[in-house]
Amino acid sequence: MKQQYKILYPHILQMRIRLKEFNGVAVWKWVTNDDSCGICRMPFDASCSECRYPGDQCPVLHGECRHCFHEHCIMKWINSQQTNKLCPMCRGEWKSIP
Repeated sequence: MKQQYKILYPHILQMRIRLKEFNGVAVWKWVTNDDSCGICRMPFDASCSECRYPGDQCPVLHGECRHCFHEHCIMKWINSQQTNKLCPMCRGEWKSIP
């Protein structure tokens, strides 16, 4: 038995729209090997504990060991070390990549 369907709103099929204005939105994201800072555990696209807004004077620093941290987090960690400046993740010598 063949069923027939009735279109409930035929006027909708006949409507046409004209786009008057388009406002694009851009999304940014840090390019890192990790998803979050290994010190504060906050995602890189969120702000660290010392920043007010994401990306607010707190870029991501990359180490030669390929670990990434918020700038404020790694600088606080480095300054708290007495002698050796070690990566908090692998304990190798911390050298940031320019």
